[in-house]
Amino acid sequence: MTTEVTTEVHLSRTIPTLPKRGAGSYLYRQWPLYFMMIVPMAFFIVFRYIPMGGVLVAFKDYNIFKGIWASPWVGFDVFKEIFGLPEFYKALRNTLMLNFLGLLTFPIPIVLALMLNEIRVHWFKRVSQTLMYLPHFISWVIVGGIAIELLSTNYGTFNQMLNSLGISSIPFLEKPILWIATYVGTGVWHSAGWGMILYLAALTGINKELYEAAEIDGAARMRKMWHVTLPGIKPTIIVLLILQIGNMANIGFEQPYVLTNNYVTDYSQVISTYVYTVGIQSARFAIATAVGLFQSVVGLILLLTAELLSRKINNQGIF
Repeated sequence: MTTEVTTEVHLSRTIPTLPKRGAGSYLYRQWPLYFMMIVPMAFFIVFRYIPMGGVLVAFKDYNIFKGIWASPWVGFDVFKEIFGLPEFYKALRNTLMLNFLGLLTFPIPIVLALMLNEIRVHWFKRVSQTLMYLPHFISWVIVGGIAIELLSTNYGTFNQMLNSLGISSIPFLEKPILWIATYVGTGVWHSAGWGMILYLAALTGINKELYEAAEIDGAARMRKMWHVTLPGIKPTIIVLLILQIGNMANIGFEQPYVLTNNYVTDYSQVISTYVYTVGIQSARFAIATAVGLFQSVVGLILLLTAELLSRKINNQGIF
């Protein structure tokens, strides 16, 4: 008994107590990580947060010579003006319509990822993957030029082939319905491969033992895909779907701008091109800023709504 007590006293004297490590000690040990964070933080502060002061232009009678601070306040008069413009509602309608049609193509990258995941010939899988995500790195100016060269009514390659077969030309870029189909199709061709890469990355995190257990239970390839693969990438699908719904009010400038023409202006004029036309070409900067602010607020509302619905239905979200 005495020996045991002596041993415990001896151990308590020889083993030092670890000092409490506070935030300062943690910062000292991890300083390389925080040092590397300085550049991206500076980028976001300089190019994302400081320019938010320009939102004040939407509430002022902005004069480029007086500057933002010296221009007189007008409150919400600029918003009342844009809400009275029929062109604004047309641009908003076209933006929501084109983004909704793009949302309907959301499953295409998932299907491509599932198909590639089932390919067992590795060289064919690598070549197919490269060819499908390569268009993502092509500028929309080039994509628009390719679309015009292929689908133009008078000299497009596709219509010339139809004419050689005795078939009349199809006005892909002149009739509104065909133009919308062309817009959605070029968008899928340009971005589906990149979305596929995200899902392929998510597929690598699925436990291989689940496939083995399903195979032991007699599950065929389609059963394994439905009961193992899709549940495994479900969190990624939900996050990307919520983000895409949140961007319903936002639309890129390049694609509608390079594909538009005088025949389809009523359907190709979206918020981004409207801001360019009104704000840059007509120098009405207050209206352009107000439209951009309205677009951001609507996008935030859609994002939070999609997050709330996802939490209610699947108990998953991005926050």
